[in-house]
Amino acid sequence: MRPTEAKKEYYRREAKRVGYRSRAAFKLLEINNVFHIFNEGMYVVDLGCSPGGWSQVALQFIGKGKIVGIDIEDIKPLPIEFINASIEDPSLSERILNILGRKVDLILSDMAPNVSGIWSLDHIRQVDLVYKAVDLAEKILRRSGNMVVKVFEGEMFNQLREDLSKRFKDVIIFKPKASRKESSELYLICKGFKQVS
Repeated sequence: MRPTEAKKEYYRREAKRVGYRSRAAFKLLEINNVFHIFNEGMYVVDLGCSPGGWSQVALQFIGKGKIVGIDIEDIKPLPIEFINASIEDPSLSERILNILGRKVDLILSDMAPNVSGIWSLDHIRQVDLVYKAVDLAEKILRRSGNMVVKVFEGEMFNQLREDLSKRFKDVIIFKPKASRKESSELYLICKGFKQVS
């Protein structure tokens, strides 16, 4: 087994052992260890939440806070509010705000497109999902709130980071250990939302 495959299997086995629904949970745990994104009582939106690994991690840290998970795929029950919808649903922001009663503290997005294998196309689709997440943030994220988004490296990456820097005080590039080394997957940790709609 190659080192990258061994690493992938390790996190998969660990997820099963501790009861996480996906090995992606370890990516979010590491992000929180480094950037301290969770606080007691916070309101969180988890975009692309299926199968629920990131929501499971968030639940460990927010205490009496609330999570709204959004995905086009269904998920097995968790103690979160779940909306079965696309990020493109025009009523999504209103539905989230109606459930929570106020703007949110943190948006998590581990969304990814269905990978075609055509790298340039997959990169464009991924960046488009990030921009859709940012559009949603404009409507539901409180001032000084934070956002964590997955993105693929590629020719649009620098422009995306620049655009995010206009909306957030800090935008930090991070690659968790649980991400495969050869993967172009990165996370942008966006702290201190500037705009209030």
